Amino acid sequence: MKKGEIIIHPITTEKSTSQQEVNKYCFKVNPRANKKEIIKAVNEVFGVEAVSCNVINVMGKRKRERYKIGYTSSWKKAIVTLKEGDKIELFEGV
Repeated sequence: MKKGEIIIHPITTEKSTSQQEVNKYCFKVNPRANKKEIIKAVNEVFGVEAVSCNVINVMGKRKRERYKIGYTSSWKKAIVTLKEGDKIELFEGV
């Protein structure tokens, strides 16, 4: 898996932006990626040093539209903790 294929996009919610004060950044990642691959991808793509990574599998929610019942897609979320003093510039404007 290439480094660009591991990180899909950053997550910018109210909770994730409040975690940036303690150097934690959230990303939607490829469901087949593991913690070591995610840390390597963050280090290479953003040029920072990641200390740890927590991974959460977010299950799809049940949705109903008139008479049909379906589910949204399941996806994987990674919360990456950076070394003290490192920041990702992508999130600074948010």
